[in-house]
Amino acid sequence: MDEQTRRSHPGMMPVNDTQLTRESWKIFQIMAEFVEGFERLARIKPSVSVFGSARTPPESDEYKLAEEISRQLSDAGFSVVSGGGPGIMEAANKGAQAGRSPSIGLNIQLPHEQSGNPYQDIALNFRHFFSRKVMFVKYASAYVVLPGGFGTLDELAEILTLVQTGKTRRIPIILVGSDFWKGLVDWFRDTLVTAGTISPEDLDLFRILDEPAEVVDAIFDYYESRGFEPSAEEQEILLDL
Repeated sequence: MDEQTRRSHPGMMPVNDTQLTRESWKIFQIMAEFVEGFERLARIKPSVSVFGSARTPPESDEYKLAEEISRQLSDAGFSVVSGGGPGIMEAANKGAQAGRSPSIGLNIQLPHEQSGNPYQDIALNFRHFFSRKVMFVKYASAYVVLPGGFGTLDELAEILTLVQTGKTRRIPIILVGSDFWKGLVDWFRDTLVTAGTISPEDLDLFRILDEPAEVVDAIFDYYESRGFEPSAEEQEILLDL
């Protein structure tokens, strides 16, 4: 940046050419993540994305619940997609692998906490959260959300926002564990709806269930009259996801 430009635009910082080159080439890495994801996941339909805490120990009730839900989903013909890590993600992949359908892990590289679990039939690795999040949504016939922390809430807010705004098709969004989710849902109703930041009908975007069979039945009930394949209109929406 020359001195005259810097003085006329004092908010502009000098450009480091090396850094700019690295940023530009990063585009190809991002493209590669999308291409691999599209190619490897396009044939796993129907699938269900399962979310929950990476910190849930294997001896916990939540882990066992996630494992059983995923096994039943797998036996019912659904590929099960998780974040590929430990905790609830591991339970989901373990349960799915014990069933008859594929177990998929969308692994993310993190400085700590995330390490791939050994129960993945298909394992994809991502550097970028945003490309990974697209893969969770694009081929999902349903979202099943078990107790979790910020990452789980992020994925929940993502799918609720996409459905609410019409940027993806309507799918079943199931929160598992009424005791865990009650406080958040009460806050949605008593604070967000009251403040007018969401509409009362937005609370109909999700359901709260507790039993594995209820989860499987709710998904089948939703698709009973229409089938799992997206309509032509929904395919156009998913293309622009």
